[in-house]
Amino acid sequence: MARIQSPDHFALCLVFSLVLNFYFCTKLYFSGCNVNNYQLSWSQRAAEEAEAVASVDCSGHGKAYLDGHFVDGKAVCECNSCFGGPDCSQFFPGCVADADGGDPLFLEPFWIHHAASSALVVAGWHRMSYVFNDHSFISHELEKQIHKLHSVAKNAVTEGKYIIFGAGSTQLISAAVYALSPDNSSSPARVVASIPYYPIYQIQTDFFNSVNFEFQGDASLWKTNNSDSSTNVIEFVTSPNNPDGQLKKAVLQGSSSVKAIHDHAYYWPHFTAIPAPADEDIMIFTISKLTGHAGSRFGWAVVKDEAVYQRMVWYMTLSSMGVSRDAQLRALKLLKVVLKGDGRRIFDYAYNTMSKRWEKLSRAVSKSKRYSLQEIPSQYCNFFKKVRGPSPAYAWLKCEREEDEDCTAVLKAAKIIGRSGSKFSAGNRNVRLSLLKSQDDFELMLHRIYDLVHSEEDGSSKTM
Repeated sequence: MARIQSPDHFALCLVFSLVLNFYFCTKLYFSGCNVNNYQLSWSQRAAEEAEAVASVDCSGHGKAYLDGHFVDGKAVCECNSCFGGPDCSQFFPGCVADADGGDPLFLEPFWIHHAASSALVVAGWHRMSYVFNDHSFISHELEKQIHKLHSVAKNAVTEGKYIIFGAGSTQLISAAVYALSPDNSSSPARVVASIPYYPIYQIQTDFFNSVNFEFQGDASLWKTNNSDSSTNVIEFVTSPNNPDGQLKKAVLQGSSSVKAIHDHAYYWPHFTAIPAPADEDIMIFTISKLTGHAGSRFGWAVVKDEAVYQRMVWYMTLSSMGVSRDAQLRALKLLKVVLKGDGRRIFDYAYNTMSKRWEKLSRAVSKSKRYSLQEIPSQYCNFFKKVRGPSPAYAWLKCEREEDEDCTAVLKAAKIIGRSGSKFSAGNRNVRLSLLKSQDDFELMLHRIYDLVHSEEDGSSKTM
């Protein structure tokens, strides 16, 4: 016969259970609220290593990195251009100002200021699989943050559209060309862009040497010289344009055989006014020009048509099986910092930096009759809710004198390296100068520009 428990026994068990639960809940609560009571385990050493490297003194003219060179167990400084020595404190006064390239290092101080919130410790077993749990190649949490990002920045309509990730905008450009090209090799798509255009459009199209598409050059010339409306055409529209920062629209419109790929790498409030959210069929963005993390190689495309999206996914599957999970994790962390609060911090900082750089360079060049810069009008910005002045990523400098046929050579003689206009199919009288690089790089370039203009005023300017 079963033994019957007394009511006192049940009461005692209940009291003991309540006390035990209260103890564990209290311990858990206070451990979670007080960081000092929580002991790190496997992540502690990684955090200490990161802090040790970040604390290496490079005199403000360089950085030490976890994956950099070490001597006797200590990280070695990697110095900015024109600086050297063990702590990067030695300046080389005869150094050439390098204004080529598009490294967005002007944003480095922002991330130093937000070191704690942007830091990332990754477990050795993080995302080892080829795919996520849903068998896709993308983090849906990151996808959600991207939708939120465009809503905050007011620069693109993403609702009801598909998002695909790529290794920067470069891979997405290739995927989009593939997706829009016909499978019939007897009639390949013609790829065009408006001069001056980003050279990777032609370089990459020619490199793949596909029977389904070929580069045909200037969109305006194609419009003038070709009346066959049945030819498949893919037009690259870069807005703001690289190299001159102008907001661009498609040249070829009105035909079902013409498709456009809108490269909006620089369509952020710190590089241009945002007159309205972009709402095109294919829009490409990249984190490199948003947060400055070019080395993370992460970008995304916003695609309207499902069939085009599926072809781009297929391209990504075959070429790289998606984007590195580590890159996606870092992008997610960075976007959460960007979107914290009202989402204005990085845009305010970046716009103030770039607008000041443009003002200083414009002031210097305005004193010259030999050189000029592109004109970018002030415009109402939907993000800042006001009319704002220009803050382009690049200066598009022109040599005005007839004898200065090679402007790149003229600047090189003045110890300034820029990117020749011929690289953008615009001829040699223009040179692109990067305003994106470190403060050291910008200040040296500005100094060399002032020297160049002053030598012109003294009547002693020379060409090569």
